[in-house]
Amino acid sequence: MFRFLTPKSIKPPFARYSHGVEVPPGKRLVLCSGQVAITADDQIPEEAGAQAELCFRNIEAILGEAGLGLRDIIRINAYVTDRAHLRPYMD
Repeated sequence: MFRFLTPKSIKPPFARYSHGVEVPPGKRLVLCSGQVAITADDQIPEEAGAQAELCFRNIEAILGEAGLGLRDIIRINAYVTDRAHLRPYMD
């Protein structure tokens, strides 16, 4: 479905992503707004990992409304506020 672009002439990505993704003609695109780690009943998980899980569950629910899932994601922008939270986010 997607063509992942990682040219041999540049340094490979340091994690599980591609430098670019080509979406074929005629495909739908769904854009999600930024998600914050607040539950429907206004609770905020204490741990960074739990916050990340909540954000991804929210994204999964949004994509589900369009008949899509996490496997259909082609790009994520994430803002981690402290290096100490990076590993729990990545996990």
